[in-house]
Amino acid sequence: MSVIGDLLLAPDVRPFAIAAAIMVTLGGIELVSMLVGFSISELFGKEVAAEGDNHGTLEGLFLWVNAGHLPLLILLILVLGYFSIIGFVTQAFAHGIGLPVPAWVAALVALVWSLPLTRVTSRKIARIIPRDESYAVEETDFVGHIGEVTVGPLDHGLPGRVRLKDVFGNWHTVPARAGPDSEALPVGASVQLVDRDAKSFVAIAAPADLREQRRSSNRA
Repeated sequence: MSVIGDLLLAPDVRPFAIAAAIMVTLGGIELVSMLVGFSISELFGKEVAAEGDNHGTLEGLFLWVNAGHLPLLILLILVLGYFSIIGFVTQAFAHGIGLPVPAWVAALVALVWSLPLTRVTSRKIARIIPRDESYAVEETDFVGHIGEVTVGPLDHGLPGRVRLKDVFGNWHTVPARAGPDSEALPVGASVQLVDRDAKSFVAIAAPADLREQRRSSNRA
């Protein structure tokens, strides 16, 4: 184990080991926060977007890697992941052929390749992950809709998450708690959003006829 540790902390791969450690830490924190019904990525802003035509260099770079379609934290995890993987592979190849590469050169190569790879990956992820908001609807429009509990159970404590489809067919995930007179609603349960307060939606078990209507809508 000490040999592996020494290898990962060797000067020529240290930047990539640090990047990998940060990526794992951020991913772990995000996973734990989602399990308790709160996404830490919301603290960093759901999206990074620059308006207008006169973008600065950094803003233009964010737009190029598709930052406007993913939360900043997820985008950062992708960049760190590709940076560390490419860096390790570059140094492994260099050592394999007997031509050690300075850490700063390998880091530059890894950065150059990680950005276009992040752009491609982020575009694919943005098509499949649910979005909390959409330019086409307001969150208040979700009251009365039927959804499915994805992070829960929903009770009267910390909010869980409910996945639902808007009138345009776009999927969303929203924070929700069980109504004051409702029992805990487990993961996978069909629920109806009946109200919204400052922190989350209020949900109850969906009536049977509305559950069937939702199934028909999803199949369509």
